[in-house]
Amino acid sequence: MVNEFLTYLSFEKRYSKHTTVSYKNDLSNLSDYLLITYELSTPEHANYPMLRSWIVTLVDQELEPKSINRKIACLRSYYHFLQKKEFITKDPTLKIRALKVKKSLPVFVAEENITDLLDKFEFADSFEGLRDKLVLELLYGTGIRLSELIGLKNADVNMFQKTIKVLGKGNKERIIPIHDTFITLAKAYTIKKKSESFSNNTEFFVVTNNGEQVYPMFIYRLVRMYLDQVTTVDKRSPHVLRHTFATHLLNKGADLNAIKDLLGHTSLAATQVYTHNSIDKLKAIFDQAHPKS
Repeated sequence: MVNEFLTYLSFEKRYSKHTTVSYKNDLSNLSDYLLITYELSTPEHANYPMLRSWIVTLVDQELEPKSINRKIACLRSYYHFLQKKEFITKDPTLKIRALKVKKSLPVFVAEENITDLLDKFEFADSFEGLRDKLVLELLYGTGIRLSELIGLKNADVNMFQKTIKVLGKGNKERIIPIHDTFITLAKAYTIKKKSESFSNNTEFFVVTNNGEQVYPMFIYRLVRMYLDQVTTVDKRSPHVLRHTFATHLLNKGADLNAIKDLLGHTSLAATQVYTHNSIDKLKAIFDQAHPKS
């Protein structure tokens, strides 16, 4: 039933490949635990005490609550699927509760640091240099996710209409505006890419030095290498540039609903976390405008 469940996630629920693989690994780990602990060969007939015991084991291993909650989400989805298919009559996850997660504010890079990187840093005058700057401009200039950048195709970049089309979570498409600076850079990058022998062998917009589709670790290393030049924030990842995009927009007075749409959030609650990062901006406005300040 696990394979049927994974097929259901991919083709009916349209979950991302990353989520599907994660759920597959979670169920594999659960199956190993049930076999060793309870001599249960498959997870389909596990009951609540068995599942709770597995979760307690994960807690004892000191896994992050966020990681454990993702595994709980996998369990709920799997046993709901089994019940829907009438393979089981009772959902054993009904009494399982998610762990409390300490909420932390999104890390972002200061505006002056980003300006130093994108406007003052000298990138190599080569395909690699243009590609690297393009990646940074994409992540910071549009706020797209890592997976969205990796999946971006040549046909998705419309320089005439000044937009890009990305495929987000749940296979939902959205259109994001791009600025003139990016268009100039993209044209130079495209010309350089076409001059290379691999130009006709890929449909993807951002490629490696060999003309192949970029992969997560490639982008992680690239972003960290350049952010190391301008900032000392604890996290220096592609997602930090997404946080930076949203925070800077909010600081400049952008509407929260507009930021939600640009980021591809389904709920405004996910976007509201950025309002906490803007407290310094609010304090400055308060000091400037309030009669009692």
